[in-house]
Amino acid sequence: MIATLIISIVTFVGITLSILLFPHIRIGRFRLDTYWAIALIGAILLIATSLAPIQEVWSQLTSPNEVNPLKIIVLFFSMTFLSVFLDETGLFRVLAKLAAKEAKDSQLSLFFIFYLLASALTAFTSNDVVILTLTPFICFFCKNTKIDPLPFLIAEFAAANTWSMALIIGNPTNIYLGTSAHINFFSYIKVMILPTLAAGGVELLIIFLLFRKKLMSPLTIVEDDFHVESKVDLWVGIAHLAVCLIFLSISSYLHIEMWAVSLSCAVSLMIFIVIMRLVTKRHWNYIGDSLKRLPYQLIPFFLSMFVIVVAWNAQGLSSTVSQYLSQGPTVFVYGATSYLASNVINNIPMSILFSNLMSGYTGTQYIQAVYATIIGSNIGAFLTPLGALAGIMFSSLLMKHEVRFTFLKFVKYGVVVSVPTLATALLVLFAIV
Repeated sequence: MIATLIISIVTFVGITLSILLFPHIRIGRFRLDTYWAIALIGAILLIATSLAPIQEVWSQLTSPNEVNPLKIIVLFFSMTFLSVFLDETGLFRVLAKLAAKEAKDSQLSLFFIFYLLASALTAFTSNDVVILTLTPFICFFCKNTKIDPLPFLIAEFAAANTWSMALIIGNPTNIYLGTSAHINFFSYIKVMILPTLAAGGVELLIIFLLFRKKLMSPLTIVEDDFHVESKVDLWVGIAHLAVCLIFLSISSYLHIEMWAVSLSCAVSLMIFIVIMRLVTKRHWNYIGDSLKRLPYQLIPFFLSMFVIVVAWNAQGLSSTVSQYLSQGPTVFVYGATSYLASNVINNIPMSILFSNLMSGYTGTQYIQAVYATIIGSNIGAFLTPLGALAGIMFSSLLMKHEVRFTFLKFVKYGVVVSVPTLATALLVLFAIV
């Protein structure tokens, strides 16, 4: 048990330091993200020392149940491909352009429109996709109009990591925790819609109050001559995403697993676009560029953290920690600890770990623990950049676009916005479950 704990702590500390001090290293022409490499080394050590029994790791990787980590990865990547494809066709650029046009010369109107846009896109795609697509647009737009990008970037990031709670597909952590608890699409919405609405309202009010003076200044809209290159591809992509969402919502009634639905839609889209290219002789960029943009580093990171959790279970660490978490109101204990733990070990490994910690619970207590952890995993992403992959990507994009947003500034705004947002969501959850 002690050896497992030491290797795990060293791995978590190493991941944190790598993100803060040396997030990337270059090997020739290739750039390597260090955080997943360190996680992989920790997992290999646990397997090599038999602290994570290889038979147990293999058994869970080949398990037919829905919690199989490979199925979770397929579901997430399929949904991400559909969303990134839509971005490649220009959908998000068009929506952002329409939002700017609708706001006219009002920063305040633009602020609310961008928040609503980020919220809606997050709910139906995922928080990672919103960060990847809207962040560069906001940086370019604010630079061209000579306005402070901070209110819009904070609103976007906060919205992306709060409204991602609304649907089970909004965040990989939702998918993993919801699937582990055998929660279907509609059952999830029934519980999470009210905490999400309440948290989103509180969050929006706080951000508005923080930046209200800056937002009162007018802006000059710069004309954007961007146009959609292929409307056929755009509408085909929208149709595939819509069909995917519909079948995900009824998958439990059809006895079809969610990963199979999302994979079928992603493959169908690929086949359709390939056929269109062969017929029309047009370029293949949409598929190639979409595949290049997928967050492949998530695969070794996710699987490495899964191995660490297997080791914790095998060595009895999970049951020990679970005993401490059983003290006090389940909603607030699991909500607060998952929120904080996300910023120590990242929200994906936290979710894998916590799904095991609560496995001994039953009935209402189990449901409370699951949904409270989902809330903590989403809102915890805005306490520090370490809380989620979205935070790591967000910080990297801001650095690339020369927007100064230090770690300390992230934490300052994160505490002010996320703490009351978390408290609101947990209070509503406690009242309804």
